[in-house]
Amino acid sequence: MEAKWYVLYTKSRSEKKVETQLQRLGVKAYCPVKTEIRVWSDRKKKVFVPLLPSMVLVKLLESERNLVFNVSGAVRYMFWEGVPVVVKDREVEILQDVEAGNDMIVSDVSVLKPGKSIELSDFGFELQTGKVKYVSGNQCWVVLKDLGFVVKLQMQ
Repeated sequence: MEAKWYVLYTKSRSEKKVETQLQRLGVKAYCPVKTEIRVWSDRKKKVFVPLLPSMVLVKLLESERNLVFNVSGAVRYMFWEGVPVVVKDREVEILQDVEAGNDMIVSDVSVLKPGKSIELSDFGFELQTGKVKYVSGNQCWVVLKDLGFVVKLQMQ
């Protein structure tokens, strides 16, 4: 049997702690983050913010799924229609590329209009189509109905 990536819900603002604790237990865990500059009245600071709030991806065998509950901050797995959600290896690779800052380039931005269905293979999503919800400048929000997410795409 092959290990699969599952989506684990965590307590709010506990994603990185849960990831670290899981890795100490020998569980392959991944919490993708993005860098943001936060501004206070007296300083600026670079902070790492999870791309998937309150979620950590874990790769393990079906029989090992209960191991994660030995970690403080792990809440439950994400389910869809009574079955645990499994994330494809390719989708995890895409998240790693996004985190690493690898650019995804679109050749024609002018065709992205609200309500239009688009193929997302240009953005690294394998066999996914989405419906454009909103376009603003060089940003585009796309609804991925099958996954139940809205993705914000940054175009250059």
